[in-house]
Amino acid sequence: MYYVEKRIEISAAHNLHLSYESKCEALHGHNWIIVVYCKAEELNADGMVTDFTHIKRIVKDTFDHQYINDVLNPGIAPGEAGYINPSAENIARWICDHVTNCYKVSVQESEGNIAIYER
Repeated sequence: MYYVEKRIEISAAHNLHLSYESKCEALHGHNWIIVVYCKAEELNADGMVTDFTHIKRIVKDTFDHQYINDVLNPGIAPGEAGYINPSAENIARWICDHVTNCYKVSVQESEGNIAIYER
């Protein structure tokens, strides 16, 4: 089994829609640290599990300096069917679903606050 790990830092904003009162419902930003883990039993034709540049494109180019609510929900308003609340957990899942051979993503929104999604 082959493994690769890519660590990416981004700055992005979001606000959560929660069933309880929280300061996180207000628009705010983080300097996020995202770690993407990929694996494959066999290397692709280029001798890779997943190209690090491909991972960067999916994560940094998609999320850096963006409003994450809009990235996860293009054209979908909070409360509408299919809306994804932009929690660290849901961000991790979205990234894992969009990166080839990804099996785990760690999303750190601040020191000591880390969410992990693993298939």
